Amino acid sequence: MSDDKGVRRITCQADVDADAAVLAALHPQFAKALAATGPLPLRLRSDGFEELASAIVSQQVSVASANAIWTRVKTAGLHNAPAILGASDEALRGCGLSRPKVKYIKALAEAQIDFDALRSASTEDVIAVLTQVKGIGRWTAEIYAKFSLGHADVFAANDLALQEAAKLLFQLPERPNEKQMRALAAQWAPYRSVAARLLWAYYHVEKTREGIR
Repeated sequence: MSDDKGVRRITCQADVDADAAVLAALHPQFAKALAATGPLPLRLRSDGFEELASAIVSQQVSVASANAIWTRVKTAGLHNAPAILGASDEALRGCGLSRPKVKYIKALAEAQIDFDALRSASTEDVIAVLTQVKGIGRWTAEIYAKFSLGHADVFAANDLALQEAAKLLFQLPERPNEKQMRALAAQWAPYRSVAARLLWAYYHVEKTREGIR
């Protein structure tokens, strides 16, 4: 069901299963992937500052590295805006954050985003608000819309694991770039969030490692 902004949302496991069944029926490759992966995870998360900060930590590092760094950030008590604003760069660097990510996470703490308002915003409005913050690009904003807000038609085309999984599943000659991946994913609307879940799961099967936290 869509809300008044036209946003269809994933709220439970049944929603994921239903969208996966539609994709498998429409595309033989997705049927093959689903047979290999089995039922897909729900992956819904809470929303708010902490989840977005965690997404920044996950940028351009492996899942294992992101988990380790975020654990150190939380252990140090630096996972909320007041604590980050009061922390030195050295304290944040000590948790494993790179110099750019120290700047990004502080910029997020200073931005004072109205997270309550984002809950009822359209996907493009969510992306527009979040990408105003230094260090938050479209990938991070799309991950937040997908997992923290439950938007059902978001893809994150710049994700390397999704690109690699698409190459393998669709037997492409090379890994698609962001533009090519976004064009390929357009045919999976309005089920792109579950298409992404399926490709991440397929990546895990093929590569025996996680492609997303």
